[in-house]
Amino acid sequence: MADDWNPDILGHPFEQRTLTLGSDDEGPVVATLVRSIPSLLGALGRPLADVDVLYVHGWSDYFFQAELARFWNHLGARFFALDLRKYGRSLRAGQTPGFVTSFGTYDADIEAALDVMGHGLDAAPRRRLMLLGHSTGGLILTLWAARHAGRASAVVLNSPWLEFQLGPLGREALAPIVGARARFDPRGAHPAVDLGFYSRAQSELGSLPTEGYRHEWRPERGFPTHPGWLNAVIAGHRTIAAGVEVGSPVLTLLSARSTSPFAWSDAMTASDSVLVVDDIARAATRIGRLVTIARIDGAIHDVFLSREEPRARAFAVLEGWVTSLGAHAV
Repeated sequence: MADDWNPDILGHPFEQRTLTLGSDDEGPVVATLVRSIPSLLGALGRPLADVDVLYVHGWSDYFFQAELARFWNHLGARFFALDLRKYGRSLRAGQTPGFVTSFGTYDADIEAALDVMGHGLDAAPRRRLMLLGHSTGGLILTLWAARHAGRASAVVLNSPWLEFQLGPLGREALAPIVGARARFDPRGAHPAVDLGFYSRAQSELGSLPTEGYRHEWRPERGFPTHPGWLNAVIAGHRTIAAGVEVGSPVLTLLSARSTSPFAWSDAMTASDSVLVVDDIARAATRIGRLVTIARIDGAIHDVFLSREEPRARAFAVLEGWVTSLGAHAV
């Protein structure tokens, strides 16, 4: 594991640190931890001055949301974001972007990050840990939290991918076919299903940074998908459908509605064009004993990249929820 923090592509106050994770069949593997730390004076008296946040991005994604970090820093929290192996800052030449065959693989990425943050397995942290995951990152962190119940004080999910877009019946119909291909051709090709409309919606909203944004890390039509990876997704969805317990309060933020992803419409700038949000809301009730579901009218898939009004509502809901956690012991 690298010892030093270095300047990040987002500029001050962001820093990054490379986490070495060994090798797989494509060579050396790393994750990258990015941090934004408020000053001691800036955190003094703030409601989350004793909190560390770990953020995990979604599929075909990486951390670039400086506004999200500033939100947590304003409340006094130390903010950390993890670019998982083979994503964003961690993607190396010759690697298959985003490819794993089990989401349990990411335990190593998460544990390496937590160790640097002072929340390792052998640590006795005095600070609270809050997990924040978007889309596939929300699924990854939910599964991790269920395997490590009690490590986190709270889990915040931003449009988490907790159920397949075809629903439970479609998922189970597809599972044997995907499973067979995953065994014999794990890196085989899938037909492209991302038509680029979600990226277009973000562009029309002006949600993406104008400086320092890396299109190659977040391509307009997403990374190619492969049977081994899709089999891991389906396995994760099955686990959620059977019910898990993350061991802490959960806030799930979702758009109020979904839009079909197969033809462009202006509605895509005010709805989730990636997931079926009603199915995600139902699945979220299966991940813990204390789950709050907030539906944000006008939000897109990443609620914190929505237009100004729904984005402000999402931040207001999040602030109210995290600052009231002391009254919600599980």
